[in-house]
Amino acid sequence: MLNTSYKSYDDLPYSVIKVHFKKGEVITDYNDIEPVVYFINEGIVELDIKSYMTEKVIDFFFENEMVAALTSFLTQTPSDVQVIALTDCELEMISFEALKNAYNKSFEANKLGRIVIEQAYIRKAKREKDFLSKTAEERYEDMFSTHAKYLSNIPVNKIAKYLGIHPESLSRIRKKLNS
Repeated sequence: MLNTSYKSYDDLPYSVIKVHFKKGEVITDYNDIEPVVYFINEGIVELDIKSYMTEKVIDFFFENEMVAALTSFLTQTPSDVQVIALTDCELEMISFEALKNAYNKSFEANKLGRIVIEQAYIRKAKREKDFLSKTAEERYEDMFSTHAKYLSNIPVNKIAKYLGIHPESLSRIRKKLNS
């Protein structure tokens, strides 16, 4: 359940709905307006964006993390990103309308919303700084140190896209680190 001071779902100032997505299923497609924010109970979710010639992996989200096409969710405009279940997933979702109503009634809901947005900003800022200041090998080492238990569930080509390198380069990095 969402990490709050509430003891049960019945006490929350918004409704939470548990949903399941199969591996490869699109959770939020390009140009959809994101209607909900998700909390990941189980599974891995991928966030992609279309670039000039290909799709790029912006980020991966893991158990106990929030995920959404966040800009679309906050502005209620069409999404420029796609959210995909990379593995079978169990998620809890809160609708935009339910959250907006809860903000008007609950200090706890406001606090949770602020914390989620702060974490999203910090995550995005760190990723940008890492891309500007670290090598692909250093970024992979960071990813391995924080999410090693998940990496075997992420295809090598997707990890390479996330790092901004070719799969062959990732193979060389992995070989170097394993020797």
